[in-house]
Amino acid sequence: MYSPEQFAEPRIEVMQDLIRQYPLATLVTLAGDGLNANHVPLHLCGDDGSAHGYLRGHVARANPLWRDTESSPDILAIFQAPNAYISPSWYAGKRETGRVVPTWNYAAVHAYGRLRAVDDPVWILDQIVAMTAAQEAAFTEPWAVADAPADFTERLLTQIVGIEIRITRLLGKWKVSQNQPAANRSSVIAGLRETGHESMADLVAERSEPAARNPPET
Repeated sequence: MYSPEQFAEPRIEVMQDLIRQYPLATLVTLAGDGLNANHVPLHLCGDDGSAHGYLRGHVARANPLWRDTESSPDILAIFQAPNAYISPSWYAGKRETGRVVPTWNYAAVHAYGRLRAVDDPVWILDQIVAMTAAQEAAFTEPWAVADAPADFTERLLTQIVGIEIRITRLLGKWKVSQNQPAANRSSVIAGLRETGHESMADLVAERSEPAARNPPET
């Protein structure tokens, strides 16, 4: 991933936080028929002594993704936060020089690792319970896997296969107007809020802080 220094995010904990907030991954694999991409929600786990953690999920048994591990276990999981178009009309500098162009703001994490298929109903159930609990935690009345009839759940477990990715490398990129002067960043934040892009406005605001623009080395 091309990532100029001002947009690079080296902090593992920051990248892991984005994965937890936006767990729907684009999984890119190289199979016998070429490049494939699948969209799969993944649960980040930090156990088993891995420095970067593990990603765990499941796919339909009919999905060839889990069989691709035999020929090409290397995998790329791409996670993205909400993104937004940035209009040059928002820049304060437009009125001064007119030398402005449109761009796109986004934040993304690339997780590299090795894919392992897990065809074990107990493991798969544990993974589903953990992922569901994490996603339901914000609800007043969270749903739990145990709320469904046991025979219904057991039947569904036969139709899916677990997947696990041991993360070997993380790359983060936060392209959120850090290359703009303070006046332009402030006007971008206002423009984003006016157009309903609150999440991106918050990211631009966070990266406008001096400490965020100069993260400590890790």
